[in-house]
Amino acid sequence: MARKQGSHSDITGPKVRAAALRLIAQHGFAAVSMRQIAAEVGVQAGALYNYTPDKQSLLFDLMQTHMDELLLALKDAEIAGTAMEQLEAFTRFHIRFHIPRPDQVFVAYMELRNLAAENFTKIEQLRRTYEDQLERILGLGETEGVFNLPDKRITTLALIALLTGVNNWYREGGRLEVARIETIYWDLVRKAVAS
Repeated sequence: MARKQGSHSDITGPKVRAAALRLIAQHGFAAVSMRQIAAEVGVQAGALYNYTPDKQSLLFDLMQTHMDELLLALKDAEIAGTAMEQLEAFTRFHIRFHIPRPDQVFVAYMELRNLAAENFTKIEQLRRTYEDQLERILGLGETEGVFNLPDKRITTLALIALLTGVNNWYREGGRLEVARIETIYWDLVRKAVAS
């Protein structure tokens, strides 16, 4: 069968990823078939295998791309100063990065259970790299005597869950601007760790 006109890897590949992301975010990984993804893109189901070996690889690729982009953006973020200043910068960065990516966030955080063991380990390492940045800031705050934490690791995970939770309720065009949301979340984070 001939390839459809305009069905090139640099065009169709991103369409496959975008369709898979949208469908998995809406229906969950287990409920989405390769046939559904193909129909969304407008190609035959067998053609998907030109762009991904299987559905598991596609899920892993979506998660890894999200985490790689997150870590790259964090590396470029201006997070400096005292522990309190760094924590505020991290908080605002996390909100600003995640709000415009609801599908990526949902898939990256809610579909971990569907990863094969080897893929899970790789994504967990990337997540740990991100979490370690916050844990380092919290440790600095303890050293400076400005944070009072019952357990640094649990506090790290709780704060990330709090910040990522913004994607559960935020809708573009809602009553609050992103800058205001950042300020509210920063107030919550500051109060959670202050000594």
